[in-house]
Amino acid sequence: MSEENGPGAGLVRVRLDLSYDGAGFSGWARQRTQRTVQGELEAAIGTVLRLDDSVPVELTVAGRTDAGVHARGQVAHLDLPQDVWEAEGGKLRRRLAGRLPWDVRVWQVAPAPAGFNARFSAVWRRYAYRVGDHPGGVDPLLRGHVLWHDRPVDVAAMNTAADLLLGEHDFAAYCKKREGATTIRTLLDLHWERTADGLAVATVRADAFCHNMVRALIGAMILVGDGHRPAEFPAEVLGGRVRHSAVKVLRPHGLTLEEVGYPADDQLAARNLAARNKRTLPGCL
Repeated sequence: MSEENGPGAGLVRVRLDLSYDGAGFSGWARQRTQRTVQGELEAAIGTVLRLDDSVPVELTVAGRTDAGVHARGQVAHLDLPQDVWEAEGGKLRRRLAGRLPWDVRVWQVAPAPAGFNARFSAVWRRYAYRVGDHPGGVDPLLRGHVLWHDRPVDVAAMNTAADLLLGEHDFAAYCKKREGATTIRTLLDLHWERTADGLAVATVRADAFCHNMVRALIGAMILVGDGHRPAEFPAEVLGGRVRHSAVKVLRPHGLTLEEVGYPADDQLAARNLAARNKRTLPGCL
C-alpha cells in the first residue's frame, strides 16, 4: 500500500501526540548539524526499540514548526514493523519518557486509524501567539513564551482587523515563498482576547499555514493595535499579494501550536488524498 493510503505490508502506522519547548531546537525538521525535534525523537525511538539501520525511523508531522516555535498539541506518525510494534509498542511511551530530553514529551502512542496521515489528514491547525504590553515588561517566568511589545495594544482594534482576513485567500503577502508551493489558505478563525494576567493572546486557526504566515499576520495586526496603522491595513496588504516593508515577521518564542484537528475516522483517507491537490482560487488557473 502506498504512503498516500497508509503503511506498507507488514507495517503498523503509529500516531504520536507530543509537545515541546522550541527554544532549544532549530525547528522541527531533521538537520545534519543542528538540534531539531524530529532528530531527537527519531533517535530516541530507534534507541528504545533497538532498531538497526535496516528499519528506518521517519516521522511525518502535522505542522513543521520553525526554530524557536513551541508546540503543546503537535501530532506525528511513523510506520513500524508489525512484529516490533506487537513486542515493544506498549512500552514505547514509558521508555521515551526516560530517554527524551526534558524539552520534548510524548503524551500518547497508539495505532492510527485506517487512512490516517498526520499531515494530510488534518483539517485544521490552531496556534496561539502571546503578547505582553505591560510597560514593565514580561513576567520573567513567561519570558520564553510571550513577546514583549513596548506600547499598549488595542485588542478591539486588532479584532476589527482580524475579521477582514477570514476566509480563503492567497496569503502570499504573509508567506515566505517556496518554489512550486501554493500560498492559498483558508483562515477559519482569528481573534484576540485579553487574559486575566493581562496578556493579549491571538488565536489563529486555518486548514494549513505557509512559512512565516502566523508571525507575519500577527506583526501586521500589532501595527493596528498600537495605533501605527488603521484596521484596514492588514487586509490591504493581503490584497496586494506581495510582502510589505512595514510588516515584520515577529520573533518565534511567542508562538505555540496548540492543537491539530482531524475528521472522523471514516473520512481520514478522503481528506488525506484531497489535501494533496494543489489549490487555486476561483477564476485562477
